[in-house]
Amino acid sequence: MKNCLSVWRLAALPLALAAAWPALAQTPAELKQTVVTATRSEQNLADLVADVSIVDRDTIEKSGAVGVADVLARLPGVEITRNGGQGTNTSVFLRGAESRFTAVYIDGIRVDSQSTGGALWEQIPLSRIDRIEVLRGPAAAVYGSDAIGGVIQLFTKKGEGKPAPTVGIGFGSRGTRTADAGVSGSAGAVDYTLGISDERSDGFNARPIATVNPDDDGYHRTSGNARVGLQIDARQRIEGTLLASNLKSQYDTSLKADDRSYNQLRTAGLAWLSKWSETYSTRVQVSESTTQYSTRPSVYLTETQLRNYLFQNEYRLGANLFTVALERREDQLQNPTGTAPIDRDRSQTGVALGYGYSAGAHSVQVNLRRDKDSEFGNKTTGSAAYGLAITRQLRATLSAGTSFRAPTLYQRFSEYGKGSLDAETGRNIEAGLRWTEGTSSVGVVAYRNRVKNLIIFGGAGGCASAFGCYANVGRAEYEGVTLSASHRIADVALRGSVDFQDPRDLDSGLMLARRTKRHASFGADTNIAGWTVGAEAQLSASRFDTAANTTVLGGYGVVGLYANTRLARDFTLLARVDNVGDKQYQTARTYAQEGRSFYVGLKWAPQ
Repeated sequence: MKNCLSVWRLAALPLALAAAWPALAQTPAELKQTVVTATRSEQNLADLVADVSIVDRDTIEKSGAVGVADVLARLPGVEITRNGGQGTNTSVFLRGAESRFTAVYIDGIRVDSQSTGGALWEQIPLSRIDRIEVLRGPAAAVYGSDAIGGVIQLFTKKGEGKPAPTVGIGFGSRGTRTADAGVSGSAGAVDYTLGISDERSDGFNARPIATVNPDDDGYHRTSGNARVGLQIDARQRIEGTLLASNLKSQYDTSLKADDRSYNQLRTAGLAWLSKWSETYSTRVQVSESTTQYSTRPSVYLTETQLRNYLFQNEYRLGANLFTVALERREDQLQNPTGTAPIDRDRSQTGVALGYGYSAGAHSVQVNLRRDKDSEFGNKTTGSAAYGLAITRQLRATLSAGTSFRAPTLYQRFSEYGKGSLDAETGRNIEAGLRWTEGTSSVGVVAYRNRVKNLIIFGGAGGCASAFGCYANVGRAEYEGVTLSASHRIADVALRGSVDFQDPRDLDSGLMLARRTKRHASFGADTNIAGWTVGAEAQLSASRFDTAANTTVLGGYGVVGLYANTRLARDFTLLARVDNVGDKQYQTARTYAQEGRSFYVGLKWAPQ
C-alpha cells in the first residue's frame, strides 16, 4: 500500500500542471493532422467530436518499444496486461473495456480471432507499422460488430518521392537482436513500400514459480509487408497491401515441458479509390486476414479467416458530408484439435449511413447502421455527437452511441459453448473539454459505457463440458475520467495523462479482473548537444487478478530513459533503458514482467 501511495504522489505534479493549463491528448501540432478512424472518412483532427490519439513513426522509433501494445500503453485511456514477456498473450483495454471490445484494422483490413475474441496483439509486428490511430468510445454505428470500447487502426508506410532505403540493426539485454530493411518511394504513377524484419530474444523466466520449468522464455518474430499504389489519373487510384508475420514464443505450464506457441498473421487487401466529381467519391475494398495459433508439445490449433467487402460512398456539399457504406464480413473458424473439433462460419451484412457538419463554432456527427447477422438476425446501432468551440482556445464535445458484439464461433460451438448465446450490447455517453494555446494543450473526457448480456465463462451446465460454459449472465459498467496535458517549458516538452476509472460487474458489484482504478503515463524530452533525450513513467494502482476479487496484483511504477542522435548525415543512433528501477511486478498472476533492460539501435537512412 505504501508503494502504491508513493506512485500516486508522483502523479500529483503532472495533475497540477493539467489543472494549470485548462483539456485532450492531442498536441497543437497533432490538431492540424487528418484522421480516418472516427468516421472512415478523412477529417481534420481539430474538427473531430470523438476522442482520438495519433502516434506517428517518429514517435514509435523514439520510444524504442518492441510491441504495438507497449506503444498503446503510453496513451490516455489504454492499459495492457501480458502473460510474461514479449510474444506472449497480450490484452489491450480501452477505457477498461474487454480486449475483444476493440475493433482492430491494419491498412483498413479487419483483424480478429473467432477463438479468443479480438485481435491477438502479440501477432502484430510493430516494425512494419508507420502510424497508429486510436478511437476511444464505441463506433459500431460506423464499423459494425465488436467496436464497443473503441477502434484501433494501424497503417503501414505509403511510398512517395525518390527511392528511400533504410537498414537498421539493434542489440539489447537478454540476447535481444533486431534487423530491419526496407525501401519506399514512387516512380511516375506508381508508389511502393517493401520491408522485412527479424526480432529475437532469449527472454527471461516469465513464470518464476516452483511448479513450472525455470528456463528462460524467449521469442522469435519474422515479418514483412508490401504496399503498392497506382495513380491511374487525378481521380482514380488502385492500391494493394500485404503483411505477413510469424512468431514463435516459449511459455511454461509444467515443470518438465518446454512449451512453445506458434503464431501466424496474414493480411491482404485491394482497394479502388475514385473521385467522380468535386463532391462525390467512392471506395471499393476487398480484404482478407488469417490468424493462426498453435502449441507444442501439447497439441492445439486454431485458425480464423476473415473476408471483408466494403463499398463506401462520400458526398461533400459545402460544410456537409454524407456517407453511405455497404459492407459484408465473412468469418470462418477451424479448431481441428480438442474433444469437440470446430469448422464453422458466419456472415454479417451491414448498411451504414452518416452525416457530418463542421463550420464556424459547430460540429455535428450522426451515424446509423443496420447489420444482419446470419446467426442472430438484425442489429441496429446509432451514434450522435456535437462539438462547440466556446472560444478560439476552448472546445466542448458531447456524444452518445450504442454498440454490439456477436459471440465468437468458439463461444457458441466449442465444448464450452452454447448455441443460444446472444450478442453483447452497449450504451455509451461521454463529454469532453479541450483547451489549446500555443504549445499548451489540456483536456478532460468523462464517459460511462454500460454493457448488457456480457459473456463470461461460468460454471457447468448447458454445454458439453463439465468444467464450465460460456453464458450471457453479466452486466458491466465502464465509467471514468481521463485527464491529459502537454506543455513546453523552454526546450523541454512535457506530456501526461491520468485515468480514473471504475470498470465494474454490475451484477456482483465487483471490479472486473485485471483492470485498475487508476493508471497514468508521463513523459518529457529535450535536445542537448545534438541529442534528443527523454524520460517517461508508467504508473498503475493495484488490481484484482480474478473476477471474484480474491487475488490482488500490486500497483507499480516503471521509468524508462531514451536518447537518440544523428551520428552522420545518414546514420541515427538510439539508446534506451526500460524499467530503470528494476521493478518486479505482475499484470497477470504468476507471470513476471521484464526487469531492467537496455537496447541500442543503429539506423541507416540516406538523406
